[in-house]
Amino acid sequence: MQNKVDLVNHVDDTAEQIFESIHTLMHQYRALQFAAIRADELGLTHMEGKVLGYFSRHPGASQSDLAQHSGRDKAQLTRLIARLKEAGLLQAHADARDRRTVRLTLTAEGEALHDTLRQQGRQLAAKAMGGIAAAQRRELLQLLQQVKSNLDQPD
Repeated sequence: MQNKVDLVNHVDDTAEQIFESIHTLMHQYRALQFAAIRADELGLTHMEGKVLGYFSRHPGASQSDLAQHSGRDKAQLTRLIARLKEAGLLQAHADARDRRTVRLTLTAEGEALHDTLRQQGRQLAAKAMGGIAAAQRRELLQLLQQVKSNLDQPD
């Protein structure tokens, strides 16, 4: 016979297993993504690829915008951005309204490289989602959005 203490202390470890599975899945996905970057000898680090992606989605954003979005410190981002500019993948423009702010956009070479990365990402996503029906994908997305919404709520 179970006593009440056992019921109170019993924790459903399904939630923990879900988060561990999400963590493991994302680690595996990112490792395969990084391996694809290295295999094609694109000469990028994983984070440099992410920075290209950010400025592709947010052309004209600033380094501060990237820092806020990524949570990375500004010194690390300064080095990353400098490498991408030196490689001819990213270009800087003074903000017309605030000369202290520098706006960043991809160069044509940066866009082409990002297109290659995006295509690799699509191929990897297709492999990952193989055998999962469209309705199941939508349901999974809705469930993950609900989990995020739950975490966004203040305590």
